[in-house]
Amino acid sequence: MKFKFAVAATIAICLGTVAAGAADEPQLVRQGLMKQIGGSMGALGAIAKGEKPYDAEVVKKSLTTISQAAKDFPNHFPAGTETGQNTQAAPAIWQNMDDFKAKSLKLSQDAETVLASMPADQAAVGQALKTVGADCSSCHQAYRLKR
Repeated sequence: MKFKFAVAATIAICLGTVAAGAADEPQLVRQGLMKQIGGSMGALGAIAKGEKPYDAEVVKKSLTTISQAAKDFPNHFPAGTETGQNTQAAPAIWQNMDDFKAKSLKLSQDAETVLASMPADQAAVGQALKTVGADCSSCHQAYRLKR
């Protein structure tokens, strides 16, 4: 009985280690960052469309998340991570890394600029989304695989 328990515990530890290791894969890290940006854009979009009431804390948190995630995003594209983990990163990223980094930095800076002037109502959030959304769109058109 003790032997079976020891084997089961060892297997569980190994599986946990493999899962933890996979979570550190650059593709998964960048997918997580993109989900954070997407969730923040969704929250801002809901306010801009009037689906949710204006909430200054949600706006602040969303813009902060976008800025921080976009700033960190280019750090997770080392050579050799062009494929795997169901990535949607286009090979053009590694061919044009400086432009890719510039687009990500622009998103970060634009989110910070919008945050500094803090949109005060639904209409202002809509205007902010035009700027930040254009940054997202520009990068996705150039550097995201179409599926």
